[in-house]
Formats: sequence, structure tokens, C-alpha cells
Amino acid sequence: MPCLHRVYIAMGTNLGDRAANLEKAIALLPPDAQPMRLSPIYETEPWGYTDQPAFLNAVLEAETSLPPLDLLAALKRIESEIGRKPTFRYGPRLIDLDILFYDDLILEADNLVIPHPRLAERLFVLQPLADLAPDLRHPVSGLTIDELLHQILM
Repeated sequence: MPCLHRVYIAMGTNLGDRAANLEKAIALLPPDAQPMRLSPIYETEPWGYTDQPAFLNAVLEAETSLPPLDLLAALKRIESEIGRKPTFRYGPRLIDLDILFYDDLILEADNLVIPHPRLAERLFVLQPLADLAPDLRHPVSGLTIDELLHQILM
């Protein structure tokens, strides 16, 4: 039996039928990852580039037997299948799927950093993540998700 890894995936969308984009992404995950729990969905203002529609953001807890780079490839394939087209950094998108955590792994590869390097700065990631796993400890900072959330709310 393959080893299963607990992963947290940030999900964001601000184009088209946003709720349907999130639902479709979750539906396309198996067999690469098995969805377990979904956070509440938040409507958030754009971050980085602000002249675009509001986002729907959520965090999905899932299990996977894939290694991290294979999981990243699967998420990129799902984004393409939903219709995401390359655009500029922080621009509008049909769907964005980012690996936040992969067990307690610390990884720095050319195209993937785990834990996600900017999650501690982003309320639109920390709030839904705290809804799912407030006591999850960041393997680099040692802080819990709840503690990280409180840092940016102060």
C-alpha cells in the first residue's frame, strides 16, 4: 500500500463561474489526490495587482501518494484543464492551485518551495487554513497557523 501524505492546497479563482471553478478543481483531483476537507470559501479583494475582480479563496486538505513535484504537475494539469491561461504575476485567473504544506516537508526546488514561501503574509490563505488546521505547525517558523494568522491581524 502506498504511503499517503497529508497536503494542504490553496485554491483561488476570480474569473468565470468562480464557485464552479473551485468545484471542478476538487472533482478533478482524484486519483492524484483524495480530497478530505474543504475550508469555508471566502470572497477576497485581489492581492498584488488590484485592478481585477474579487477572488473566491479556500484551502483543501487532501491525501496523496504522489511525490511533491508530481503533485505540482497534477495541479498544473488541472489548472490547464479548467482553462487557465498564462498571464502576468498576480493577474486574474480561472483557477490557481498552490501546495501550502506537504506533511512537515521542507523543500526548495527550482519550481516548488514547500511550505509555500508567502503563506504567512496572506490573509486569504491563512484564514481558510486556520479554519481547517489552526494547530498545524509551520515546519520552518515553528508557529501554528493560528499564531501566524494573529500576527497579520494585529
